[in-house]
Amino acid sequence: MEQRDETASLISAGKVQGTNVYNTQGDNLGEVYDVMIDKRSGKIAYAVMSFGGFLGMGNNYHPLPWNTLKYDTRQEGYVVGLTKEQLERAPTIRRDENPAWGDRNYEQGIHDYYKAAPYWA
Repeated sequence: MEQRDETASLISAGKVQGTNVYNTQGDNLGEVYDVMIDKRSGKIAYAVMSFGGFLGMGNNYHPLPWNTLKYDTRQEGYVVGLTKEQLERAPTIRRDENPAWGDRNYEQGIHDYYKAAPYWA
């Protein structure tokens, strides 16, 4: 059986990883490093986006609530309504950090940041 990694409405997680993320001005902000899937609903809860660095060194990772991303077929990437400056201030996951997934306060802080951002998509 041949497996397709993308259809008109579905995409495999492996193909989402590495997809570029842009802001509404068309600036490349980074790429999807990973996705976090809710075990109960099966829906993607967060995209973990890499940002900054050079050749993977010095990257910061930002957990973006999945609903902040919109796929743009023209750019073949995701668009988020944030400036680079807003992203620099956004919640960050360090390379050596184990995020507190499942901690309500931690996750609420992530959502609160993006709700307060004036260009939130």
